[in-house]
Amino acid sequence: MFRTIREDIRSVFDRDPAARNWLEVFLCYAGLHAVWNHRIAHWLWKHHLKLLARIFSQLSRFITGIEIHPGAVIGHRLFIDHGMGVVIGETAEIGDDVTMYHGVTLGGVSTHKGKRHPTISDGVVIGAGAKVLGDIRVGACSRIGANAVVVHDIPPDSVVVGVPGHIVHKEQPTRKQPDLNHNKLPDVVEQTLTDLLARVEKLEKEKQKV
Repeated sequence: MFRTIREDIRSVFDRDPAARNWLEVFLCYAGLHAVWNHRIAHWLWKHHLKLLARIFSQLSRFITGIEIHPGAVIGHRLFIDHGMGVVIGETAEIGDDVTMYHGVTLGGVSTHKGKRHPTISDGVVIGAGAKVLGDIRVGACSRIGANAVVVHDIPPDSVVVGVPGHIVHKEQPTRKQPDLNHNKLPDVVEQTLTDLLARVEKLEKEKQKV
């Protein structure tokens, strides 16, 4: 357990330049507290103490402002930066080295009892306010832009922006460091209009040559 806590704290220093020392991180980072509380709640859930698990997760939500259902499966070194308003549903699955910012929702879109929440692969960065909805998979090392709404599977090493989310480009694999630039939101509409204008201009020039 102590090894896992040390690992979590080290991951904060890797991804947050505001982190000054281990004591400050240990005492003041609500995202870490929510993850640690979830591990306890998840253990209770897996051992059929589900009411107690829900009560514990609700207490954690009250303290941290982060709601993680005790049934959710979370890997190593999840970093929730700031964290207020984060919601992670019951059947969500999160891989290793994932980074989330405040206001993120991993939500369900179905009333059936099976898998209905997203699967987030290793190394994904989910920007502030983004919503990832339904039983979909976000591929490893992808970046979800701030306020994007993702409702379809996303291949690895992608950048997604917009409502609904569009893949604006795929990048070369960057598995050593997380891509934290969730503020980089290319304007899909502007790019489409620019391409159309360029095409119209080209057609006009070709017409003048005839």
